[in-house]
Amino acid sequence: MRTIERDVVVIGAGPSGLTAARELRRTGHSVAVLEARDRVGGRTHTDVVEGAVLEIGGQWVSPDQTALTGLLDELGIDTFPRYREGDSVYIGPDGRPVRYTGEMFPVDARTREEMERLIGILDRIVAEAGPEAPWDHPEARALDTISFHHWLRQQSDDEEACDNIGLFIAGGMLTKPAHSFSALQAVLMAATAGSFSNLVDEDFILDRRVVGGMQSVSERMAADLGEDVILSSPARTLRWSGLDGQDGVTVVSDTTTVHARYAVVAVPPNLYSRISYEPPLPRRQHQMHQHQSLGLVIKVHAVYPTPFWREEGLSGTGFSAESVVQEIYDNSNHEDPRGTLVGFVSDEKADAMFELPPHERQERILAAIAGFLGPAALEPEVYYESDWASEEWTRGAYAASYDLGGLHRYGRDQRTPVGPIHWSCSDIAAEGYQHVDGAIRMGLRTAGAIDRMLADRRQPAPSGLDG
Repeated sequence: MRTIERDVVVIGAGPSGLTAARELRRTGHSVAVLEARDRVGGRTHTDVVEGAVLEIGGQWVSPDQTALTGLLDELGIDTFPRYREGDSVYIGPDGRPVRYTGEMFPVDARTREEMERLIGILDRIVAEAGPEAPWDHPEARALDTISFHHWLRQQSDDEEACDNIGLFIAGGMLTKPAHSFSALQAVLMAATAGSFSNLVDEDFILDRRVVGGMQSVSERMAADLGEDVILSSPARTLRWSGLDGQDGVTVVSDTTTVHARYAVVAVPPNLYSRISYEPPLPRRQHQMHQHQSLGLVIKVHAVYPTPFWREEGLSGTGFSAESVVQEIYDNSNHEDPRGTLVGFVSDEKADAMFELPPHERQERILAAIAGFLGPAALEPEVYYESDWASEEWTRGAYAASYDLGGLHRYGRDQRTPVGPIHWSCSDIAAEGYQHVDGAIRMGLRTAGAIDRMLADRRQPAPSGLDG
Protein backbone atom coordinates (compact mmCIF):
# COMPACT_ATOMS: atom_id res chain seq x y z
CA MET A 1 0.00 0.00 0.00
CA ARG A 2 1.47 3.34 -1.02
CA THR A 3 0.45 6.76 0.30
CA ILE A 4 0.38 9.92 -1.82
CA GLU A 5 -0.73 13.52 -1.40
CA ARG A 6 -2.69 15.51 -3.95
CA ASP A 7 -4.89 18.61 -4.06
CA VAL A 8 -7.83 16.54 -5.30
CA VAL A 9 -8.62 12.82 -5.39
CA VAL A 10 -11.15 11.64 -7.97
CA ILE A 11 -13.02 8.36 -7.52
CA GLY A 12 -13.98 6.93 -10.92
CA ALA A 13 -12.18 7.12 -14.28
CA GLY A 14 -15.22 7.53 -16.51
CA PRO A 15 -15.74 10.61 -18.71
CA SER A 16 -16.87 12.78 -15.79
CA GLY A 17 -14.07 11.94 -13.38
CA LEU A 18 -11.40 12.19 -16.05
CA THR A 19 -12.77 15.52 -17.28
CA ALA A 20 -12.69 16.90 -13.74
CA ALA A 21 -9.14 15.64 -13.16
CA ARG A 22 -7.88 16.91 -16.49
CA GLU A 23 -9.41 20.36 -15.95
CA LEU A 24 -8.02 20.60 -12.40
CA ARG A 25 -4.58 19.61 -13.66
CA ARG A 26 -4.90 22.28 -16.36
CA THR A 27 -5.59 24.95 -13.73
CA GLY A 28 -2.50 24.01 -11.76
CA HIS A 29 -3.73 21.48 -9.20
CA SER A 30 -2.39 18.02 -8.47
CA VAL A 31 -4.78 15.08 -8.85
CA ALA A 32 -5.07 11.34 -8.44
CA VAL A 33 -7.80 9.26 -10.06
CA LEU A 34 -8.78 5.94 -8.46
CA GLU A 35 -10.60 3.48 -10.71
CA ALA A 36 -12.06 0.15 -9.57
CA ARG A 37 -11.93 -1.46 -13.03
CA ASP A 38 -8.83 -2.47 -14.94
CA ARG A 39 -9.75 0.04 -17.65
CA VAL A 40 -10.94 3.62 -17.98
CA GLY A 41 -14.20 4.73 -19.59
CA GLY A 42 -16.86 3.79 -17.05
CA ARG A 43 -20.10 3.15 -18.93
CA THR A 44 -18.35 3.65 -22.26
CA HIS A 45 -16.53 0.57 -23.47
CA THR A 46 -15.38 -0.25 -27.00
CA ASP A 47 -14.35 -3.89 -27.30
CA VAL A 48 -13.44 -6.50 -29.90
CA VAL A 49 -15.69 -9.58 -29.76
CA GLU A 50 -14.91 -12.46 -32.13
CA GLY A 51 -13.14 -10.06 -34.45
CA ALA A 52 -15.92 -7.47 -34.45
CA VAL A 53 -15.51 -4.01 -32.91
CA LEU A 54 -18.56 -3.37 -30.72
CA GLU A 55 -19.71 -0.38 -28.70
CA ILE A 56 -20.59 -2.17 -25.48
CA GLY A 57 -21.70 1.04 -23.76
CA GLY A 58 -22.62 4.63 -24.61
CA GLN A 59 -21.82 5.63 -28.16
CA TRP A 60 -23.92 8.35 -29.85
CA VAL A 61 -23.35 12.07 -30.33
CA SER A 62 -26.20 14.52 -30.99
CA PRO A 63 -25.89 18.10 -32.33
CA ASP A 64 -26.82 19.73 -29.01
CA GLN A 65 -24.06 17.92 -27.10
CA THR A 66 -21.61 20.78 -27.39
CA ALA A 67 -19.50 19.79 -24.38
CA LEU A 68 -18.82 16.41 -25.96
CA THR A 69 -18.27 17.74 -29.48
CA GLY A 70 -15.94 20.42 -28.12
CA LEU A 71 -13.87 17.79 -26.31
CA LEU A 72 -13.78 15.59 -29.42
CA ASP A 73 -12.45 18.52 -31.41
CA GLU A 74 -9.87 19.29 -28.73
CA LEU A 75 -8.68 15.68 -28.63
CA GLY A 76 -8.61 15.42 -32.43
CA ILE A 77 -11.16 12.60 -32.54
CA ASP A 78 -13.36 12.32 -35.64
CA THR A 79 -17.00 11.31 -35.88
CA PHE A 80 -19.10 9.73 -38.63
CA PRO A 81 -22.86 9.80 -39.29
CA ARG A 82 -25.16 6.95 -38.32
CA TYR A 83 -26.51 5.18 -41.41
CA ARG A 84 -30.15 6.16 -41.88
CA GLU A 85 -30.94 6.00 -45.61
CA GLY A 86 -34.06 4.08 -46.62
CA ASP A 87 -37.29 3.11 -44.89
CA SER A 88 -37.76 2.47 -41.19
CA VAL A 89 -40.06 -0.26 -39.86
CA TYR A 90 -42.84 0.04 -37.27
CA ILE A 91 -44.61 -2.89 -35.62
CA GLY A 92 -47.88 -1.94 -33.96
CA PRO A 93 -50.29 -3.85 -31.72
CA ASP A 94 -51.35 -6.08 -34.62
CA GLY A 95 -47.77 -7.42 -34.95
CA ARG A 96 -47.51 -6.45 -38.61
CA PRO A 97 -44.31 -4.71 -39.81
CA VAL A 98 -44.97 -1.53 -41.79
CA ARG A 99 -42.34 0.42 -43.71
CA TYR A 100 -42.37 4.20 -43.37
CA THR A 101 -40.32 7.36 -43.78
CA GLY A 102 -40.20 10.48 -41.63
CA GLU A 103 -40.38 10.91 -37.86
CA MET A 104 -43.96 9.85 -37.16
CA PHE A 105 -44.90 6.18 -36.91
CA PRO A 106 -47.36 4.90 -39.57
CA VAL A 107 -50.38 4.79 -37.26
CA ASP A 108 -54.01 5.64 -38.04
CA ALA A 109 -55.13 9.25 -38.21
CA ARG A 110 -56.57 9.44 -34.69
CA THR A 111 -53.53 7.83 -33.05
CA ARG A 112 -51.24 10.13 -35.02
CA GLU A 113 -53.26 13.13 -33.86
CA GLU A 114 -53.07 11.95 -30.25
CA MET A 115 -49.33 11.36 -30.44
CA GLU A 116 -48.79 14.84 -31.86
CA ARG A 117 -51.03 16.34 -29.16
CA LEU A 118 -49.18 14.53 -26.38
CA ILE A 119 -45.83 15.65 -27.78
CA GLY A 120 -47.17 19.22 -27.81
CA ILE A 121 -48.26 19.01 -24.16
CA LEU A 122 -44.90 17.62 -23.14
CA ASP A 123 -43.00 20.22 -25.16
CA ARG A 124 -44.91 22.97 -23.32
CA ILE A 125 -44.15 21.56 -19.86
CA VAL A 126 -40.52 20.88 -20.80
CA ALA A 127 -40.08 24.49 -21.95
CA GLU A 128 -41.53 25.71 -18.64
CA ALA A 129 -39.48 23.34 -16.45
CA GLY A 130 -36.08 23.32 -18.15
CA PRO A 131 -33.26 20.89 -17.31
CA GLU A 132 -31.55 22.75 -14.46
CA ALA A 133 -34.29 22.76 -11.79
CA PRO A 134 -37.51 21.02 -12.90
CA TRP A 135 -38.42 20.60 -9.21
CA ASP A 136 -39.14 24.36 -9.15
CA HIS A 137 -41.96 24.02 -11.70
CA PRO A 138 -45.31 25.07 -10.15
CA GLU A 139 -46.73 21.60 -10.83
CA ALA A 140 -43.58 19.70 -9.86
CA ARG A 141 -45.10 17.80 -6.95
CA ALA A 142 -48.21 16.82 -8.89
CA LEU A 143 -46.12 15.66 -11.84
CA ASP A 144 -43.71 13.78 -9.59
CA THR A 145 -46.32 11.83 -7.64
CA ILE A 146 -47.99 10.25 -10.65
CA SER A 147 -46.35 7.65 -12.88
CA PHE A 148 -45.64 8.56 -16.49
CA HIS A 149 -47.84 5.62 -17.53
CA HIS A 150 -50.86 6.93 -15.66
CA TRP A 151 -50.20 10.58 -16.50
CA LEU A 152 -50.27 9.74 -20.22
CA ARG A 153 -53.60 7.99 -19.80
CA GLN A 154 -55.00 11.03 -18.02
CA GLN A 155 -54.19 12.97 -21.18
CA SER A 156 -55.41 10.45 -23.78
CA ASP A 157 -57.56 7.34 -24.10
CA ASP A 158 -55.62 6.14 -27.15
CA GLU A 159 -53.60 3.21 -25.83
CA GLU A 160 -51.34 2.91 -28.86
CA ALA A 161 -50.50 6.60 -28.69
CA CYS A 162 -49.70 6.37 -24.98
CA ASP A 163 -47.56 3.27 -25.45
CA ASN A 164 -45.61 4.86 -28.29
CA ILE A 165 -44.95 8.11 -26.41
CA GLY A 166 -43.99 6.11 -23.33
CA LEU A 167 -41.57 4.06 -25.41
CA PHE A 168 -39.23 7.01 -25.99
CA ILE A 169 -38.77 7.66 -22.27
CA ALA A 170 -39.35 4.30 -20.57
CA GLY A 171 -37.61 1.66 -22.66
CA GLY A 172 -35.69 4.14 -24.78
CA MET A 173 -34.02 6.23 -22.08
CA LEU A 174 -34.71 5.40 -18.43
CA THR A 175 -34.98 1.64 -19.16
CA LYS A 176 -37.66 1.27 -16.53
CA PRO A 177 -41.38 0.53 -16.91
CA ALA A 178 -43.38 3.74 -17.38
CA HIS A 179 -45.37 2.93 -14.24
CA SER A 180 -42.23 3.04 -12.08
CA PHE A 181 -41.08 6.64 -12.62
CA SER A 182 -42.87 9.96 -12.57
CA ALA A 183 -44.10 12.33 -15.22
CA LEU A 184 -41.65 14.90 -13.82
CA GLN A 185 -38.77 12.48 -14.38
CA ALA A 186 -39.95 12.12 -17.98
CA VAL A 187 -40.05 15.91 -18.31
CA LEU A 188 -36.45 16.14 -17.06
CA MET A 189 -35.34 13.49 -19.55
CA ALA A 190 -36.90 15.46 -22.41
CA ALA A 191 -35.67 18.83 -21.10
CA THR A 192 -32.07 17.66 -21.20
CA ALA A 193 -32.49 17.05 -24.94
CA GLY A 194 -34.02 20.50 -25.48
CA SER A 195 -37.57 19.26 -26.04
CA PHE A 196 -39.64 16.10 -26.22
CA SER A 197 -39.74 16.63 -29.99
CA ASN A 198 -35.95 16.26 -30.08
CA LEU A 199 -36.16 13.12 -27.97
CA VAL A 200 -38.51 11.35 -30.39
CA ASP A 201 -36.36 12.29 -33.40
CA GLU A 202 -33.81 9.48 -33.61
CA ASP A 203 -31.98 11.32 -36.38
CA PHE A 204 -31.27 14.08 -33.83
CA ILE A 205 -30.56 12.02 -30.71
CA LEU A 206 -28.62 9.30 -32.53
CA ASP A 207 -26.85 11.51 -35.01
CA ARG A 208 -23.17 10.54 -35.11
CA ARG A 209 -20.65 8.08 -33.71
CA VAL A 210 -17.00 8.32 -32.72
CA VAL A 211 -14.38 6.89 -35.05
CA GLY A 212 -12.54 4.32 -32.95
CA GLY A 213 -15.29 4.17 -30.34
CA MET A 214 -16.53 6.37 -27.51
CA GLN A 215 -14.17 4.83 -24.96
CA SER A 216 -11.29 6.44 -26.85
CA VAL A 217 -12.40 9.79 -25.37
CA SER A 218 -11.62 8.53 -21.86
CA GLU A 219 -8.47 6.78 -23.03
CA ARG A 220 -7.10 10.01 -24.51
CA MET A 221 -7.88 11.97 -21.34
CA ALA A 222 -6.30 9.26 -19.18
CA ALA A 223 -3.18 9.33 -21.33
CA ASP A 224 -2.85 13.05 -20.57
CA LEU A 225 -3.01 12.27 -16.83
CA GLY A 226 -0.48 9.43 -17.03
CA GLU A 227 0.42 7.69 -13.77
CA ASP A 228 -2.07 9.78 -11.82
CA VAL A 229 -4.77 7.37 -13.07
CA ILE A 230 -4.61 4.30 -10.84
CA LEU A 231 -6.53 1.27 -12.13
CA SER A 232 -7.82 -1.82 -10.28
CA SER A 233 -8.03 0.29 -7.16
CA PRO A 234 -11.60 0.54 -5.82
CA ALA A 235 -12.08 3.19 -3.14
CA ARG A 236 -13.16 1.53 0.10
CA THR A 237 -13.12 4.31 2.69
CA LEU A 238 -13.44 8.08 2.45
CA ARG A 239 -12.50 9.90 5.65
CA TRP A 240 -13.49 13.54 5.82
CA SER A 241 -13.97 16.20 8.45
CA GLY A 242 -15.35 19.68 8.61
CA LEU A 243 -18.47 20.72 6.71
CA ASP A 244 -16.47 23.79 5.70
CA GLY A 245 -14.15 21.50 3.75
CA GLN A 246 -11.05 22.94 5.39
CA ASP A 247 -9.71 19.71 6.87
CA GLY A 248 -9.51 17.66 3.69
CA VAL A 249 -10.03 13.98 2.94
CA THR A 250 -8.27 10.66 3.01
CA VAL A 251 -9.36 7.99 0.53
CA VAL A 252 -8.22 4.42 1.11
CA SER A 253 -8.32 2.12 -1.92
CA ASP A 254 -7.07 -1.42 -2.47
CA THR A 255 -3.67 -0.21 -3.62
CA THR A 256 -3.27 3.44 -2.65
CA THR A 257 -4.12 5.86 0.13
CA VAL A 258 -4.59 9.45 -1.04
CA HIS A 259 -4.54 12.49 1.26
CA ALA A 260 -6.16 15.45 -0.48
CA ARG A 261 -7.99 18.69 0.13
CA TYR A 262 -11.07 17.67 -1.87
CA ALA A 263 -12.64 14.49 -3.19
CA VAL A 264 -14.72 14.06 -6.34
CA VAL A 265 -17.01 11.03 -6.29
CA ALA A 266 -17.51 10.42 -10.03
CA VAL A 267 -19.53 7.20 -10.03
CA PRO A 268 -23.29 6.66 -10.48
CA PRO A 269 -25.41 7.29 -7.36
CA ASN A 270 -26.22 3.62 -6.88
CA LEU A 271 -22.52 3.07 -6.16
CA TYR A 272 -22.07 5.90 -3.64
CA SER A 273 -22.82 3.46 -0.84
CA ARG A 274 -20.02 1.10 -1.95
CA ILE A 275 -17.73 3.58 -0.18
CA SER A 276 -17.62 3.76 3.63
CA TYR A 277 -17.72 7.38 4.78
CA GLU A 278 -16.09 8.34 8.08
CA PRO A 279 -17.96 10.10 9.57
CA PRO A 280 -21.19 9.01 7.85
CA LEU A 281 -22.77 11.32 5.30
CA PRO A 282 -25.64 13.52 6.52
CA ARG A 283 -29.14 12.08 6.79
CA ARG A 284 -30.35 13.84 3.63
CA GLN A 285 -27.69 12.13 1.54
CA HIS A 286 -28.50 8.71 2.98
CA GLN A 287 -32.17 9.13 2.12
CA MET A 288 -31.62 10.66 -1.32
CA HIS A 289 -29.29 7.92 -2.53
CA GLN A 290 -31.82 5.25 -1.64
CA HIS A 291 -34.35 6.82 -4.02
CA GLN A 292 -32.03 6.68 -7.07
CA SER A 293 -31.55 3.52 -9.10
CA LEU A 294 -30.40 2.40 -12.53
CA GLY A 295 -32.67 0.72 -15.05
CA LEU A 296 -32.21 -2.55 -16.89
CA VAL A 297 -31.50 -3.06 -20.58
CA ILE A 298 -29.88 -5.69 -22.79
CA LYS A 299 -27.96 -4.04 -25.61
CA VAL A 300 -27.84 -6.62 -28.39
CA HIS A 301 -25.16 -6.62 -31.11
CA ALA A 302 -25.59 -8.73 -34.24
CA VAL A 303 -22.91 -8.67 -36.95
CA TYR A 304 -23.57 -9.94 -40.51
CA PRO A 305 -21.30 -10.44 -43.57
CA THR A 306 -23.01 -7.45 -45.22
CA PRO A 307 -25.66 -4.91 -44.20
CA PHE A 308 -28.31 -6.94 -46.04
CA TRP A 309 -31.17 -4.62 -45.06
CA ARG A 310 -29.76 -1.82 -47.17
CA GLU A 311 -30.25 -3.93 -50.31
CA GLU A 312 -33.96 -4.00 -49.43
CA GLY A 313 -34.10 -0.21 -49.15
CA LEU A 314 -34.23 -0.32 -45.35
CA SER A 315 -32.32 1.93 -42.98
CA GLY A 316 -32.04 -0.72 -40.28
CA THR A 317 -34.17 1.40 -37.93
CA GLY A 318 -37.19 -0.19 -36.29
CA PHE A 319 -39.57 0.59 -33.41
CA SER A 320 -42.21 -1.35 -31.54
CA ALA A 321 -43.73 -0.98 -28.10
CA GLU A 322 -45.01 -4.55 -28.48
CA SER A 323 -41.87 -6.42 -29.58
CA VAL A 324 -39.29 -7.98 -27.25
CA VAL A 325 -36.76 -5.78 -29.04
CA GLN A 326 -38.32 -2.34 -28.93
CA GLU A 327 -35.82 -0.50 -31.15
CA ILE A 328 -33.06 -1.43 -33.59
CA TYR A 329 -30.53 0.60 -35.59
CA ASP A 330 -27.82 0.11 -38.19
CA ASN A 331 -24.69 0.21 -36.05
CA SER A 332 -22.14 -0.70 -38.72
CA ASN A 333 -18.65 0.52 -37.99
CA HIS A 334 -16.77 3.19 -39.88
CA GLU A 335 -15.40 1.79 -43.17
CA ASP A 336 -16.35 -1.78 -42.19
CA PRO A 337 -17.96 -3.77 -45.05
CA ARG A 338 -19.84 -5.92 -42.57
CA GLY A 339 -23.25 -4.93 -41.27
CA THR A 340 -23.93 -4.51 -37.57
CA LEU A 341 -27.32 -4.10 -35.94
CA VAL A 342 -27.89 -2.93 -32.39
CA GLY A 343 -31.14 -3.65 -30.59
CA PHE A 344 -32.46 -2.91 -27.10
CA VAL A 345 -34.50 -5.07 -24.74
CA SER A 346 -35.59 -3.03 -21.73
CA ASP A 347 -37.12 -3.25 -18.26
CA GLU A 348 -39.68 -6.05 -17.77
CA LYS A 349 -38.94 -7.53 -21.19
CA ALA A 350 -35.30 -7.83 -20.16
CA ASP A 351 -36.44 -9.55 -16.96
CA ALA A 352 -38.30 -12.13 -19.06
CA MET A 353 -35.35 -12.69 -21.39
CA PHE A 354 -32.90 -13.20 -18.53
CA GLU A 355 -35.12 -15.98 -17.19
CA LEU A 356 -34.36 -17.99 -20.35
CA PRO A 357 -31.27 -20.12 -21.05
CA PRO A 358 -28.74 -18.16 -23.16
CA HIS A 359 -29.39 -20.08 -26.39
CA GLU A 360 -33.16 -19.65 -26.09
CA ARG A 361 -32.79 -15.97 -25.23
CA GLN A 362 -30.65 -15.47 -28.35
CA GLU A 363 -33.26 -17.23 -30.50
CA ARG A 364 -36.07 -15.10 -29.11
CA ILE A 365 -34.17 -11.85 -29.55
CA LEU A 366 -33.02 -12.63 -33.10
CA ALA A 367 -36.57 -13.63 -34.00
CA ALA A 368 -37.74 -10.24 -32.79
CA ILE A 369 -35.10 -8.49 -34.93
CA ALA A 370 -36.16 -10.63 -37.90
CA GLY A 371 -39.67 -9.36 -37.32
CA PHE A 372 -38.40 -5.97 -38.46
CA LEU A 373 -35.88 -6.93 -41.16
CA GLY A 374 -36.72 -10.44 -42.35
CA PRO A 375 -35.26 -13.95 -41.90
CA ALA A 376 -31.70 -12.97 -42.88
CA ALA A 377 -31.44 -11.41 -39.40
CA LEU A 378 -31.64 -14.87 -37.82
CA GLU A 379 -28.06 -15.85 -38.70
CA PRO A 380 -25.43 -13.32 -37.58
CA GLU A 381 -21.71 -14.07 -37.66
CA VAL A 382 -21.30 -12.53 -34.22
CA TYR A 383 -23.93 -12.19 -31.49
CA TYR A 384 -23.24 -10.40 -28.21
CA GLU A 385 -25.30 -9.04 -25.33
CA SER A 386 -24.11 -6.08 -23.26
CA ASP A 387 -25.30 -6.80 -19.73
CA TRP A 388 -24.33 -3.81 -17.60
CA ALA A 389 -26.53 -4.97 -14.73
CA SER A 390 -24.03 -7.78 -14.11
CA GLU A 391 -21.09 -5.38 -14.01
CA GLU A 392 -19.89 -5.10 -10.41
CA TRP A 393 -18.99 -1.43 -10.77
CA THR A 394 -22.11 -0.33 -12.68
CA ARG A 395 -25.07 -2.60 -11.85
CA GLY A 396 -27.52 -1.26 -14.42
CA ALA A 397 -27.99 0.99 -17.45
CA TYR A 398 -28.11 3.57 -18.75
CA ALA A 399 -28.17 5.89 -15.76
CA ALA A 400 -29.86 6.55 -12.44
CA SER A 401 -33.32 8.06 -12.08
CA TYR A 402 -35.59 8.67 -9.11
CA ASP A 403 -38.52 6.60 -7.99
CA LEU A 404 -41.99 8.15 -7.75
CA GLY A 405 -41.84 11.38 -5.79
CA GLY A 406 -38.05 11.40 -5.47
CA LEU A 407 -37.08 14.05 -8.01
CA HIS A 408 -39.00 17.01 -6.58
CA ARG A 409 -38.10 15.90 -3.05
CA TYR A 410 -34.35 15.47 -3.45
CA GLY A 411 -33.30 16.80 -6.86
CA ARG A 412 -32.24 20.22 -5.63
CA ASP A 413 -29.63 18.60 -3.35
CA GLN A 414 -28.16 16.00 -5.70
CA ARG A 415 -25.26 18.21 -6.81
CA THR A 416 -24.65 19.88 -3.43
CA PRO A 417 -21.19 19.09 -1.99
CA VAL A 418 -20.86 17.60 1.49
CA GLY A 419 -17.95 19.48 3.01
CA PRO A 420 -14.91 18.59 0.87
CA ILE A 421 -16.83 15.87 -1.05
CA HIS A 422 -18.18 16.75 -4.51
CA TRP A 423 -20.40 14.62 -6.79
CA SER A 424 -19.86 14.38 -10.54
CA CYS A 425 -21.59 12.04 -13.01
CA SER A 426 -24.03 12.14 -15.93
CA ASP A 427 -26.80 10.87 -13.63
CA ILE A 428 -27.07 14.26 -11.90
CA ALA A 429 -26.38 16.49 -14.91
CA ALA A 430 -28.86 19.03 -16.17
CA GLU A 431 -28.12 19.36 -19.89
CA GLY A 432 -26.82 16.05 -21.17
CA TYR A 433 -28.39 13.99 -18.38
CA GLN A 434 -27.64 10.29 -18.91
CA HIS A 435 -25.20 11.00 -21.74
CA VAL A 436 -21.43 11.35 -22.09
CA ASP A 437 -22.08 15.04 -22.77
CA GLY A 438 -23.65 15.40 -19.33
CA ALA A 439 -20.75 13.56 -17.72
CA ILE A 440 -18.32 16.03 -19.30
CA ARG A 441 -20.46 19.01 -18.27
CA MET A 442 -20.53 17.79 -14.68
CA GLY A 443 -16.77 17.21 -14.72
CA LEU A 444 -16.17 20.78 -15.88
CA ARG A 445 -18.70 22.16 -13.39
CA THR A 446 -17.16 20.27 -10.47
CA ALA A 447 -13.60 21.17 -11.43
CA GLY A 448 -14.58 24.84 -11.68
CA ALA A 449 -16.11 24.84 -8.21
CA ILE A 450 -13.09 23.16 -6.62
CA ASP A 451 -10.66 25.42 -8.47
CA ARG A 452 -12.40 28.47 -7.04
CA MET A 453 -12.24 27.00 -3.52
CA LEU A 454 -8.56 26.15 -3.84
CA ALA A 455 -7.85 29.66 -5.11
CA ASP A 456 -9.70 31.16 -2.14
CA ARG A 457 -7.68 29.03 0.29
CA ARG A 458 -4.45 30.35 -1.20
CA GLN A 459 -5.42 33.97 -0.61
CA PRO A 460 -3.61 35.56 2.34
CA ALA A 461 -5.76 36.08 5.43
CA PRO A 462 -6.83 39.70 6.02
CA SER A 463 -4.64 41.52 8.52
CA GLY A 464 -7.49 43.28 10.29
CA LEU A 465 -5.63 46.62 10.10
CA ASP A 466 -7.00 49.74 8.45
CA GLY A 467 -3.88 50.48 6.50
